[in-house]
Amino acid sequence: MRTLLALSLLACSTHLYAQTAVSPSTSASAVAATTTAMSAKEKVVADVERQRFAAQVSKDYTALDKLLADDLHYTHSSGATDTKTSYIQSIRDGKSKYDAIDVQELTVRLYGNTAIINGVCLIKATNNGETINTRLRYTDAYVRKGNQWQLVTWQSVKLAN
Repeated sequence: MRTLLALSLLACSTHLYAQTAVSPSTSASAVAATTTAMSAKEKVVADVERQRFAAQVSKDYTALDKLLADDLHYTHSSGATDTKTSYIQSIRDGKSKYDAIDVQELTVRLYGNTAIINGVCLIKATNNGETINTRLRYTDAYVRKGNQWQLVTWQSVKLAN
């Protein structure tokens, strides 16, 4: 029993070290510094997350098709939901136009072929003709399929700017 307790404490302390978060008021260089505290595998997933955000801004549909799982369940901060197809189509149609996505916090936890990300980002966009400048706290999950990490779910809530 003591051995089990000791192993559990060791696992928790190791896990907490990998989750060093950056405060919302810090700069992009501080986010990069936090990334260096991640393991190599966690950095890969963090990079995939940033690639996805960049693809949303640049309307890189090939990248989005690769980075979003076919069974994606995307829940916006408004409560509206999208599938992979409807989400990409909303960007194509101009209903969702991302001008910038600034990552302010990002932590990655790995569980085999599944990664959970908790983060805060500032989104500058136009949604259904309305300009938005919103800070979001989000949780998303990626699953590794072969050598590719794909987003399978996203859920966010609005924070005070």
